[in-house]
Amino acid sequence: MISLLTAGAVSFAVTLFLTPYLIRVLRARNIGQFIQEEVEGHLHKRGTPTMGGIVILLAVTAGYFFAHMRFWVLGKGFTFELREISLQGLLVLFAFLGMGLIGFLDDYTKYARKQNLGLSKRWKFIGQLVIAGVFAWGAAAADTSTELAFTRGLGIDLGPIGYAFLVLLMLTGAANAVNLADGLDGLAAGSAALVFGAFMILGFWQFRNITFYEVEGALGLGIMAAALLGSALGFLWWNAAPAKIFMGDVGSQALGGAMAGLALLTNTHLLLIVIGGLYVMITVSVILQVASFKMFGKRIFRMAPIHHHFELVGWPETTIIVRFWILAGLGVGLGLGIFYGDFVANAGAILP
Repeated sequence: MISLLTAGAVSFAVTLFLTPYLIRVLRARNIGQFIQEEVEGHLHKRGTPTMGGIVILLAVTAGYFFAHMRFWVLGKGFTFELREISLQGLLVLFAFLGMGLIGFLDDYTKYARKQNLGLSKRWKFIGQLVIAGVFAWGAAAADTSTELAFTRGLGIDLGPIGYAFLVLLMLTGAANAVNLADGLDGLAAGSAALVFGAFMILGFWQFRNITFYEVEGALGLGIMAAALLGSALGFLWWNAAPAKIFMGDVGSQALGGAMAGLALLTNTHLLLIVIGGLYVMITVSVILQVASFKMFGKRIFRMAPIHHHFELVGWPETTIIVRFWILAGLGVGLGLGIFYGDFVANAGAILP
């Protein structure tokens, strides 16, 4: 428990105090957000510093490793010890930093071109394919189950190739979903904090009930989730409306990659759909909008993703953000309820 608190506290503090410095650096270099002309209510945000996700990458890394350091031992006094770092936690960190790097290159390309056009889809996919391949290889090395899972395994073994495809699908899907949600001040950061809070609880619970779940490195996954939670909250301090900085693709891609990594290694692949229900709703709204326009020449929403539709309907931005946070919280609560319900219903038949 102390490790989880340490990871969250360090990550929160680093993000909270380092972000203002990054804001000044980005402003000095005129690295600001490009705004689509059709989003009329957002034109005043043009030029707001972006790429704030850089701080999130640094803070999470610092919080995760600091949580594995021990400076005081009862009976020994002051000392320095480095606790064992699980391969599972490092794999999530790799997915987090790797997807963040793709996002950074995308953001930097937009800045270099002075327009809202970053990396091509081809190069993004190649980068995501490499990250997914390394992640799948590392998961195999860590003896991670290749069985499709909800709260636990469903008895459907995907095999190495099928599991690698699942990794690619989840990494790209989650990264793009969080990226789509990053359209209103604090929406992505606030909802991500709720999701990572859920995974922190899942990881710690699996660690305390290792016989039931058989998830190796569960504590390390919980620590990683705690670091992500702390950083998301620290960034939200500056990203809340009116935002002083945006996380950019470097932040949204990284957070999405981390969500997918946590779901893959806690064996809660399909449960992510419930816990991240807000992101599913936002992504589906885009899919429906595109499909409707291509097939029937009509738009379902005034604008997609759906949060922009509500803006055009007349809802104030802060109202949309808070209501979408509520929806995110409902998804997280439902997901945790399903997870714990499975434990209550089945633990007696497995645990001694």
